[in-house]
Amino acid sequence: MSLRGLPAPQLYTPSLYWEDRAQRFAAEGEGLGAVCSYGMPEFYNRAIQLEQRLALRRWLAVTPGTRVLDVGCGIGRWSRLLAARGAQVTGIDLSPTMIGEARRRAAADNLQQRCQFEVQDICRLQVSGPFDMILGVTVLQHILDPAQLHNAVRALASQLAPRGRMVFLEAAPDTVFTRCDTTVFKARQREMYLNLFSECGLVLKHLGGVDPAPFRSRLLPYVKGLSGRAALALLGLATALSLPIDAVLGRRAVLHSWHAVFVLELRLGDARHAL
Repeated sequence: MSLRGLPAPQLYTPSLYWEDRAQRFAAEGEGLGAVCSYGMPEFYNRAIQLEQRLALRRWLAVTPGTRVLDVGCGIGRWSRLLAARGAQVTGIDLSPTMIGEARRRAAADNLQQRCQFEVQDICRLQVSGPFDMILGVTVLQHILDPAQLHNAVRALASQLAPRGRMVFLEAAPDTVFTRCDTTVFKARQREMYLNLFSECGLVLKHLGGVDPAPFRSRLLPYVKGLSGRAALALLGLATALSLPIDAVLGRRAVLHSWHAVFVLELRLGDARHAL
């Protein structure tokens, strides 16, 4: 594992890329190296995990029996959390190794009766809905083709129950910021996502922040050029400075947040059609 992360491939083939990530890190510890920041130190990914949980906490308070679709479920970290609260969860992911690890972890937590995991491509969705909740955490930012992105969101919207909720957590800065973009990731401007969701028949019910502290997003592009010790020191400093700010202000400081939480429902006319 590199202290500066693993480099993005020149050619991005999603199924191969995510399977490689899974084979390297899915079984390691909490598996965060496979589903958070690729190949970064454990402390860095644990900070990301904490910030995501704080940002999503309000929206993950499900009632028993809630039907959930967890897209890009990875090792099933959100699926298992929701299943433990009584939800019936279907998790999908591109990587067979991710799905295998998600099943193993669900069984270890005695949650296999409330978790179903399938190898699927979100861009070719084949699930049996509708779902009361559809959850995607840092998934859309890896669908680089605009047409595929539009088709994926529209397909997900078609699986949402009329009074259901769709929750996305994505890199979505309020202003144009391309410094962190790679061949596998794109930080799209927030307004673009809002327009996309509207085009797909979704209405924004809530917009929340995640990580307004600017240190990691500003410094990360420079880490790759540093030596191991210098990179570790910079990552540690950025994480130590960011975490208290993000933990206290993350949900409220929406305009300054690097990631955003989008909570969506079907537009009224679309909800009637779904009936």
